[in-house]
Amino acid sequence: MSETTAKNEVYQPMTFDAIKIGLASPEKIREWSRGEVLKPETINYRTLKPERDGLFCERIFGPTKDWECHCGKYKKIRYKGVVCDRCGVEVTKSSVRRERMGHIELAAPV
Repeated sequence: MSETTAKNEVYQPMTFDAIKIGLASPEKIREWSRGEVLKPETINYRTLKPERDGLFCERIFGPTKDWECHCGKYKKIRYKGVVCDRCGVEVTKSSVRRERMGHIELAAPV
């Protein structure tokens, strides 16, 4: 099924003959990971901010607000790429949270 774009060009979706899916090794998962999730907590009920080392940790996954670290020491795009010395959060776009991964160490590798 093709669709017409704004420039009246016909959009053709990509087609594949085959796809191969495999399991990632523990080493590969650690390579992709930005940090280890140590706590089961998600969001602090008082501050409504992600818990440090929890499932939504800003240090691991990135900031919840664009161009702002967790503690608020660095704000605005001028600090792009800076890692806060207080909270350890990199100042970047919040959309990186969709791309970054963390890992959980278990007693035995799975």
